[in-house]
Amino acid sequence: MLPFAPWQSRKLNATPVSTVDYLLDVDYVGDGHPGHRLDVLTPHREAGDTAALPVYVYFHGGGWTSGDKSALTKYCAVQAATGIVVVNVNYRRAGLRGGGFGMRHMLNDANEALRWVVAHIAEHGGDPSTIVLGGDSAGAQIAALLGATTTRPELASHFRLRPAVTREELGGLVLHCGAVDFSVVFEPGFIMSHDFVRMLLPGYRRHRMKPASLQRASRWLSPIEWVDESFPPVLVTTSERDIFYRANVNFVKAAERAGIPVEFVSYGWDARNTEHTWQQDAGHPESVEVYERLQHFIGQVSSRVRSADA
Repeated sequence: MLPFAPWQSRKLNATPVSTVDYLLDVDYVGDGHPGHRLDVLTPHREAGDTAALPVYVYFHGGGWTSGDKSALTKYCAVQAATGIVVVNVNYRRAGLRGGGFGMRHMLNDANEALRWVVAHIAEHGGDPSTIVLGGDSAGAQIAALLGATTTRPELASHFRLRPAVTREELGGLVLHCGAVDFSVVFEPGFIMSHDFVRMLLPGYRRHRMKPASLQRASRWLSPIEWVDESFPPVLVTTSERDIFYRANVNFVKAAERAGIPVEFVSYGWDARNTEHTWQQDAGHPESVEVYERLQHFIGQVSSRVRSADA
């Protein structure tokens, strides 16, 4: 949940992937705000290969208050090199002391990034009808909640959002160590304070909800509350070392009960490389396994979407 130090970002991006083209810092809103930037990573292709590729849109983590897409460049490049167009997205962030941006701003930013993808990704070899959303930690929560807005109009209306993609265009979700069940935040001794919930809600600077009211209000932030039979297929990766382990297990069980396709990758406590959001580090063997499952998942959901369109 802590911000990355510069040396950590350098470590994550060591030995850049050379089989990928990088288009960096596209202003997807056009207002010059640094939170409205995205990167497009495309694999090198053989001459004459014009087949449209699946699109993977990724949102970084950082506890909603920090983080940046630049730390995920290597992660995104590894996926792009396998034949996927990857879009790595920044969004405006919140602040624990007020004055920052809430969940409505973050979701609308993510949605505007998707709107840019739909309008422009074909220019970069991507297929706008086969989009998968992904993220880690807070970014996974954003991806999952944004996915839910495609089928739950009350959720979209609550955040004043007009979804940029339809449920049919959204192939699935990839959620790494996601904050996907806010009920765990209210369990005794949980590492994350209630202020992380307060700051995401409207009027953070104007009132201080008591825990019971805050937990009721957190329904709008908690992806698990919006899982039903229309929810997109999902790949969830976590470990017993992850602070959101219980949240991820709860989410998977909810998805299974709803009958949606769900894949679950989880490591035990003995897997030392699997601290929260370890998937960002391409050097871990566990990350390699997750990447293989991710690429297979994207291939599967993309085939499913294309078969439905045929």
